[in-house]
Amino acid sequence: MRFLRRSLTGVFLLAVTLAVLVWAGSLINGAVQAKLGQEPRSFPQRERVLAVNVATLTPQVITPEMTAFGELLSRRRLDLRSATGGTVQEVSDALIEGGTVTQGQLLLRIDPTDAQAALSRVRADLQDADAELRDAQRALILAQDELTAAEAQSTLRDQALTRAQDLATRGVGTAAAVETAEFTASSAQAAVLTRRQALASAQARIDQATTALARQQINLSEAERDLADTEIYAPFDGQLSNVTVSLGGRVTANELFAQLVDPTQLEVSFRVSTSQYTRLLDARGQLVSAPLQVALDVAGLDLTAAGQITRESAAVASGQTGRLLFADLDSAVGFRAGDFVTVRIDEPALENVALVPATAVAADETVLLIGDDNRLSVGQVDLLRRQGDDVIVAPGAYAGQVIVAERSPLLGAGIKVDPIAPAGAAPVAAAAPEMVKLDPERRARLVTFVTEGRMPDEVKARILGQLEQEEIPAETVARLESRMGS
Repeated sequence: MRFLRRSLTGVFLLAVTLAVLVWAGSLINGAVQAKLGQEPRSFPQRERVLAVNVATLTPQVITPEMTAFGELLSRRRLDLRSATGGTVQEVSDALIEGGTVTQGQLLLRIDPTDAQAALSRVRADLQDADAELRDAQRALILAQDELTAAEAQSTLRDQALTRAQDLATRGVGTAAAVETAEFTASSAQAAVLTRRQALASAQARIDQATTALARQQINLSEAERDLADTEIYAPFDGQLSNVTVSLGGRVTANELFAQLVDPTQLEVSFRVSTSQYTRLLDARGQLVSAPLQVALDVAGLDLTAAGQITRESAAVASGQTGRLLFADLDSAVGFRAGDFVTVRIDEPALENVALVPATAVAADETVLLIGDDNRLSVGQVDLLRRQGDDVIVAPGAYAGQVIVAERSPLLGAGIKVDPIAPAGAAPVAAAAPEMVKLDPERRARLVTFVTEGRMPDEVKARILGQLEQEEIPAETVARLESRMGS
């Protein structure tokens, strides 16, 4: 009996289980057939609106700033060299690396013994030449006196010859007397010629003595200069660098022992490209004296100095490009020659241009304009300059319009956006929302959905207040219908 009762119970449970499975299958089949028989539901699609940062193409006068890098140089820089060689006998205390000297200060003295001995020898030779000149002058005076005496004696011999000839004519004198007188007169004339030659020799001796004296005077000047060159003085105020000499050391002629630099007379040399160079030319093609600033970042502290462009290099060096420019600095406190600095040059001002972020302009020099309905359109501008993270453009016909400040691949013509004005700027006027009129059935369906929906009371009150109006924002209607799925 127990076995039979248990068997019947198992059969009953199996039958119930089968019945339940059949009933569940029937329900699933009915649901599937009902689902397949329904029309597909359609949900209203909302337009995607992207939030973008905006900027305004405001025409203004902008002075572009050109950036370059250069090196500071000193306009007064001198290599100090020893004119003569020898042992360093005296050295100034300021003749050290970085020492400050003043104009006319003695830097070093080389042992002057050899130069003083040479000067003494030249002075002795000069005395000999002077004595020779005086002796030649005295010999010239004697030669002139001897010539005068010979000429007087020749005159007397000529007179004697004339008397002898007169006596012979009257028959008183003899021919032998006349011949003797003629011989004597000829000898006197020969003596005059000899004295003239002696006078010429005396004059030539004077010329030679004068020339010798001049040579000795030149030698004296050279010896005095050589002696003076043993002492080296500072030609101008400045600081010393690359000092290689010390007391007791030995230097050779023309040896470089230090450099003198004037730290107050600084200029900057910098190289710009050819296109940048053309921006610094006036209408006549001459380089303008554009103002500039140089900056040196020293441990977070910027040293700055103002200056002005003065000149350009005459030629382009081999292997170089662009142009090398030079500018004088007005005041360069803290700077030193050799500093590598940043140079910012003020270019000629540009009128009717706008300054916008570089991310607002595409590679083809186009911008995205924001229309009245916050939809984008493409506009063409002229890119004039790049200023760091910004660019200077000529807006043309788009002056005063609002553009997208940061472009992205998601943005393009026809897309609707939500403008976000930059901090501190006037907000961009939003377009008026699109309004629609609802038929009573549609309005009642929306009111029922809002009333039965799980929303905060204040949100329900605000939406119901909008639904009671004659015209309702289309965005509100689309949002509600997308939620209720009708």
